[in-house]
Amino acid sequence: MAGNRFVLEIKNLSKAYDDKEVLNIEQLSFRQGKIYGIIGPSGAGKSTFLRLANLLEAPTGGVVNIHGKRAFPNGADAFRLQREMTLVFQKPLLFKASVKDNVAYGLKARGYPREEIQKRVKALLQKMGLNQLAERRADTLSGGEGQRVALARAVAFEPSLLLLDEPTANLDPSNVELIEELILDLNRSAGITIIIVTHNVFQAERIAHQVLFFFEGQVVEVGETEQIFQEPRDPRTKAFIEGKMIY
Repeated sequence: MAGNRFVLEIKNLSKAYDDKEVLNIEQLSFRQGKIYGIIGPSGAGKSTFLRLANLLEAPTGGVVNIHGKRAFPNGADAFRLQREMTLVFQKPLLFKASVKDNVAYGLKARGYPREEIQKRVKALLQKMGLNQLAERRADTLSGGEGQRVALARAVAFEPSLLLLDEPTANLDPSNVELIEELILDLNRSAGITIIIVTHNVFQAERIAHQVLFFFEGQVVEVGETEQIFQEPRDPRTKAFIEGKMIY
């Protein structure tokens, strides 16, 4: 169930590379326990936003707060705040180790007791349908299997914020459906706030509570999913959802 607390808040956020500004967002807030879908054309700044939200990069300007704590600028230890969230990329970054060791990695890095690690890994392998692959080397798996391993590893330590960058972009429909079901289950059962960047507008419509439309480095429109898809306020949002070219 969604709470009233903000997991992530940003204000006047900007990012530039070689003096070229690629992101400029006035203000955004993300509430605890909700799923947010970010849509928009390529080059709109969606993935850049996720890297800034995950504190992998520092913004050129603006404020980033995690759970009300200042991360940028001149705020709390970004590394400490970063440990409360996790980012899963489009292409799983898996270690040349067994599936179960990949899932356990974040727990070991955070110093969890051995018995607790074994308990959590076992439960996640069951939830993700990975029991029979527990001893397989993770880097030999199919795309869908690998993405499930990456997702299991990401949520093993129960992050408060899960960031997903095109997690089903190259998967077949059956794996897309499975990953979407896992995302919904993680949100419902653990109350994890999820921000998913997706090129598939129908995916955002299926699983997100709120949708954000990015265009040319700015947030054009934010709203409840039903409103965005049935009565978009901005003509660019409407055109994108309808599959039209926008400039």
